[in-house]
Amino acid sequence: MINRHTAKWIRKSHRYLGVFLGIQFLFWTISGLYFSWTNIDDIHGDHFKNMEYRPMAFSGLMSPSQLNINEGVRSIEIRDINGVPYYWINKDQLFNAVDGTHKSSINEEEALYVAANYMRDGLEISNVSLIEKTGKHHEYREKLLPAYVITYKSNENIKAYVSAIDGKFQTVRHRDWRIFDFLWMTHTMDYEGRDNFNTIVLRAFSLLGLITVLSGFVLWYISSPSVIKIKKRFKRER
Repeated sequence: MINRHTAKWIRKSHRYLGVFLGIQFLFWTISGLYFSWTNIDDIHGDHFKNMEYRPMAFSGLMSPSQLNINEGVRSIEIRDINGVPYYWINKDQLFNAVDGTHKSSINEEEALYVAANYMRDGLEISNVSLIEKTGKHHEYREKLLPAYVITYKSNENIKAYVSAIDGKFQTVRHRDWRIFDFLWMTHTMDYEGRDNFNTIVLRAFSLLGLITVLSGFVLWYISSPSVIKIKKRFKRER
């Protein structure tokens, strides 16, 4: 039987843990509801993309083995940049696939061409800029830099990103994605990079949450009239 002092300590601990953890529990609940009620394709911005786009087919391309690459070819991709075929070699260098000339980066006009292929028709461009670095909380984090940012006139604040290094369409960001990203951060409690589920903060709050729930069960057990009656009846029968 738990004495009165211990019961009081459990109640106080349960109360303060509830207050301390309540805000995070609220974020977990709100973010979970948002995730379950949203279409992940819409979050990815598919409704802003040209989902029927098919890359242009090229012919008469030179052999990659003819390129002047000392370390050899480990990987190769084809890029359509302003209607001209390019090889993206070893995820590091861009070469004209017709004459083999090296291309260090694409220009703004070429970036707009790439974005136009991947974005839906009817979107009006309001601004184009080049970014060379991003922070851990930037919406274009962990992707190739520098990159062109194409901003469109819209209440959704739509932005398309095209890598200046390899001429590839990278991603599209918009208002709902940014809400999702913020709530994802609060859900994982990774306030630096978003996607780390092994943070000390998350582990600590999970353990404290478990303790809070268990202490609630204990409080129910020691204060429930039904349980108390059963205990008294058991004692009399003994």
